Amino acid sequence: MAQSIIASFIMVKAAMTERISNLVVPLEKSTAMRIADTDGIDTHDRSGAVSMLIGNGLRCGDIDSTIESSTSPLLTMPGIRTLKTATRTTTTRTTSSRRVLSADGFERHHADFSFAELVQAYLDCRKTKRNSSSALAFEQDMERNLCILHDELKDGSYRPGRSICFVITRPKPREVWAADFRDRVVHHLLYNRISPRFYASFIADSCACIPKRGTLYAAQRLEAKVRSATQNWSRNIWYLKLDLANFFVSIDKNILHDLIAKRVTEPHWMSLADLILFHDPRQDFELRGAPHMLDMVPPHKRLTNHPASLGLPIGNLSSQFFANIYLDVLDQFCKHKLQARHYIRYVDDFVLLHESPQWLNAAKYEIEELLSDKLRARINPSKTILQPVARGVDFVGQVILPWHRVTRKRTVNVAMSRVREVDDCDLYQTANSYYGLLRQSTHSHHQRAELSNIVRYRGSCIDKHFTKTYRRSE
Repeated sequence: MAQSIIASFIMVKAAMTERISNLVVPLEKSTAMRIADTDGIDTHDRSGAVSMLIGNGLRCGDIDSTIESSTSPLLTMPGIRTLKTATRTTTTRTTSSRRVLSADGFERHHADFSFAELVQAYLDCRKTKRNSSSALAFEQDMERNLCILHDELKDGSYRPGRSICFVITRPKPREVWAADFRDRVVHHLLYNRISPRFYASFIADSCACIPKRGTLYAAQRLEAKVRSATQNWSRNIWYLKLDLANFFVSIDKNILHDLIAKRVTEPHWMSLADLILFHDPRQDFELRGAPHMLDMVPPHKRLTNHPASLGLPIGNLSSQFFANIYLDVLDQFCKHKLQARHYIRYVDDFVLLHESPQWLNAAKYEIEELLSDKLRARINPSKTILQPVARGVDFVGQVILPWHRVTRKRTVNVAMSRVREVDDCDLYQTANSYYGLLRQSTHSHHQRAELSNIVRYRGSCIDKHFTKTYRRSE
């Protein structure tokens, strides 16, 4: 009896289908489903399993990183159609050798930014400019304007709008091209996303348009370098001051594109950068002010007199940021090739310190060769200075002298004349702005006292330290 039961059990077990639990296959299937389901969806607020690192660089094992590495042929070229699937990428090309602006490829790439990032860009854009007419007009229907801008950036239909051109006369006549407010919001969006990766590679002696690196930072850093090189003014050294000729209007956009592309590998952000970079504001702009003011600007400094492939419009955040990327080639060359220990740059003005004037002359020739070959720029010979530091180093509006630093005499004269001639309603703001400027130098008591006498003669009160004035009662 027992033997028959055992035999029956063996027959039933043999007839049953054996089920094998393979934990790898379902994982691959679910991963493929996740890739297909999340393609084209905003993944900014994803879980930590596939989250982004600093900037936009993804971990090598992330799903998005895997897809991006498998789609390396994606370029912003005309006639490219890209179909994304969970397992492969199919690309159809048409023959073309012409570089096309990012407008053609902009709409084909996934826009990986959130609405919160766009709101933050708007808040950064309106900072200190909230009372301007363009900012107020945008803010009247802020929610709707931001939603429209967000949708345009997502579907690739965004195009820059009309710019405003006007002329400033101080310190010298220049063209200024101000983008539309919504375009400036896009500039801040791009800047907030890609600037950290560039700032991480900039040298500490690169100033201007970098957080916490303004004119005061540049003056203090150069003063520290002078004191270090002279061993607290105990020995004499020389300085070489150079300036680039017609810098902003002579920037080569194609060279700048290649420099940006080295660090911006995401197709969407590179396309947006190209759209901003290659946009020509001269095609659609509004002239503010009298037309004859344009004649005050020298022809070689006017953007309208240069080809479309050259020049960045002065007045936009993107132009200032792109200029730093452009001149980072010069910074790296001076620090690592020339091995200049004491070097500092503010926009297109830069200074080198050395005990030998012959070494500085040789460095100047090498810098000129680099600028000509790599950046297609040149030195302005009329602003080249080579002399001992004991005579004073004029840099960023201040003169560095032995044991003290003062404001440039020309700046002080302009301040005094403006405070004398300004209207009574603007005296408070104008005088206090110049007080703040003069206080940046270490020895400015005499200059602030002279300014205080003018303000006092005009009927306003000042504090006892000559640091500010007060509003007059009605």
